[in-house]
Amino acid sequence: MGRKLLFLLAVGFGSGYSPLVPGTTGTLAAIPVHILLVWSFPAAFPLVALAFIPLAILAAEVGGRQLPGKDPRPVVVDEWAGYFVTVAFHPLSWQVVLLGFLAFRLFDIVKPFPARRLENLPGGTGIVLDDIMAGVYGNILLWLVLPYV
Repeated sequence: MGRKLLFLLAVGFGSGYSPLVPGTTGTLAAIPVHILLVWSFPAAFPLVALAFIPLAILAAEVGGRQLPGKDPRPVVVDEWAGYFVTVAFHPLSWQVVLLGFLAFRLFDIVKPFPARRLENLPGGTGIVLDDIMAGVYGNILLWLVLPYV
């Protein structure tokens, strides 16, 4: 995959350039991709979500080198990866999409242990892995909450 395409993925195909809340906008941009992937590969989406993690790390590395700062605001591929982990292993429904979005954003912002520590890893790894941890917490929360909604 070329550097230009990796950079486009890193910035969520432009969604990371939102002037107000790029992380939230980037997560919102991941929702139609999630829906399309589940419609296209319903049983394989969890594997696609997991396989997306190394691609996200690579894209975040490329984006992180081209933009200023340790975790540049326009780089939102980590939000995509974290959201995908949040909704993996859950059936597609509006409840999963909505609660998955809210749970992921909550844990991405709060960064419970060990997410904050993972953020300190170098390059694309640090950019992405804290969001993966937020996605794991979000996924667990969905398992706990979805039976009641």
